[in-house]
Amino acid sequence: MKKHLIFPLLLCVFCLILASCQSTDVNNQSQNDSDAVDLYLENKGSDTMVNLALYWAERYQEIHNNVRISVTGGGSGTGISSLISNTVDIANASRAIKDNEIELAEENGVTPVEFIVARDAIGVIVNPENPINNLTLEQISAIYSGEINNWKELGGDDRPIVRLSRETNSGTHVYFLEAVIRLGDSDDKTIFSADTLLLPSSEGIISEVRDNPNAIGYDGLGYITDDVKVVGVSNLGDKIFVLPTIETVNTNQYPIARDLYMYTNGEPEGLILNYLDWIFSEEGQDIVRDLGFVPVVKE
Repeated sequence: MKKHLIFPLLLCVFCLILASCQSTDVNNQSQNDSDAVDLYLENKGSDTMVNLALYWAERYQEIHNNVRISVTGGGSGTGISSLISNTVDIANASRAIKDNEIELAEENGVTPVEFIVARDAIGVIVNPENPINNLTLEQISAIYSGEINNWKELGGDDRPIVRLSRETNSGTHVYFLEAVIRLGDSDDKTIFSADTLLLPSSEGIISEVRDNPNAIGYDGLGYITDDVKVVGVSNLGDKIFVLPTIETVNTNQYPIARDLYMYTNGEPEGLILNYLDWIFSEEGQDIVRDLGFVPVVKE
């Protein structure tokens, strides 16, 4: 081949290679753009619900790869405070929002809308070495208010009772105070005994009860492990003791059960609406059941 033809030929080949590379780059950029995150949702609140919320978020993101959902705990009070300040898309709470919180939200231009996304039983737990198997609601109230201080008063060993509770920002703490210690009486002002140990997590209560033969605690059904013993609980004035299960919650046999909530600012739209609809779907509620909570049907 003549020399004066070699250079144009090499130039042509170079251009073809360059065009191919540019095409590949464009295709890669297009693929990256299709995978880019363009929808974001922030979810905050109840520590009881945080594992459930994380499982929901992870599964939803697997289905919708352009969505990212941030899930953090901190307690029901933290979630509701974030709702009031309009700094969260969805607030999780293991208790219902209070009237004064609704007023604060409305003063800030926020309209709380409530969704019951699951149900939960609160199991009363003791160390496996403790011979006590059953307690009435009245006895549990007397223990936590400080009226009963030794296990022998309940037919157990001569040991001091060590009371464990979640901290005051916890919706579980508030629910247990109102439904168990005060036995549902809104006029009752009884509070936790001053020597009650306040722990920051459900896992912390499980750990302490497991290691301390004198301890009593309470925890959401989804957090209870085989390391502790769940006691049967009877309703007010009743002597039929019931253990917490999905069935006993759904049939209203177990007395310490509650709803779990998500709150939005106004009626949800777009991503928030789609996400909540998915939570109420069969797949979303299967996750509720798998984690030891009680599924619900959206009304």
